[in-house]
Amino acid sequence: MAEVNTNRVPTNHEDPSRTAIEEIWAILRETAEQQKQWQKEWRLEWEERQKKAEEEIKRRQVEAEKRRAEAEEEAKKRQAEAEKRQAEAEKRQAEAEKEAERRKKEWEKTERVVRRTNKQLSDLYRRFGKLAEHRVAPSIQKRFNELGYHFNELRSGGIRIFDEQGKTKTEIALSLENGETIMALEVKTKPAIKDVEHHIRRLEILRDHRRGLNDRRTIQGAIAGAIFGPEEKKAVVEAGLYVVEQSGDTMRIDVPDGFVPREW
Repeated sequence: MAEVNTNRVPTNHEDPSRTAIEEIWAILRETAEQQKQWQKEWRLEWEERQKKAEEEIKRRQVEAEKRRAEAEEEAKKRQAEAEKRQAEAEKRQAEAEKEAERRKKEWEKTERVVRRTNKQLSDLYRRFGKLAEHRVAPSIQKRFNELGYHFNELRSGGIRIFDEQGKTKTEIALSLENGETIMALEVKTKPAIKDVEHHIRRLEILRDHRRGLNDRRTIQGAIAGAIFGPEEKKAVVEAGLYVVEQSGDTMRIDVPDGFVPREW
C-alpha cells in the first residue's frame, strides 16, 4: 500500500485539507486497483490449481478404473483356469474310479479262476499222489530190503497220528517196519524243498508218538517222487533222508557215496 506523504507543503493557492483528501482518495483508488489485480491473479492461480487437481483426479480415476478392469479380467482368467482344473480333476477322478472298478472286476474274475485252478491242481496232485503211492508201494519194500533192512511189514493208505483231542497231528503215506526200524515215506509227484522240512517234523511227531507207546525202534525217513529236481534231491540227501525216484515202471533208491541216514 502506498504511504501518505503528510510532510508535503501545500502551494499558496491550495487548500491544505482538500489536498490531503485527494491524496487519500488517490491512495485508496491505487490500493483498490492493486487489490483487484491481486484477486485476479489469485483467482487465476486458484483456477489453474483447481484445473490441475481435477485433471489429476481424473487421471487417477482412469488409472484406478484401468487397474480395476485388469483385476477383474485377471480374476475371471484365474476363475476360468480354476474351473478348468477342477473339471480336469473330476474327469481324472471319474476315469480313475472307472479304471478301479474295471480292475476290481478283473481281479475278482482272476481270483475266481485262480481258486478254481488251485482246486483243480489240488485235486490233480492228490490223485497223482495216490497214484504215486500205488506205484511206490509194490516195489519199495523190495528196494529197501536190497539195502539190508529186511522189512517184513508194509503199511500204506495214509497212517494218521492223533492228538489227545482226536485231531490229526500228521499223516504218513507209507511205512516199512521190522523189529528194529520204522522207515516213514512221504510220496510226492514233484517234491519241493519245503517238503523236506515238513517230513522232518512228521518224523519227530512219529518218534514222540512211538516213544509214548514204549516203542524204542529207530525212526528213519525217505521222500519218494516221480519228478525230482537236483536242488530238491540235494536237500533230501543233506537232511539224511533217502531219495526214492521213479524209474520206468518201478522205483529206485538213490544212495550217494558216503550217505548216512539220519535216525530219530
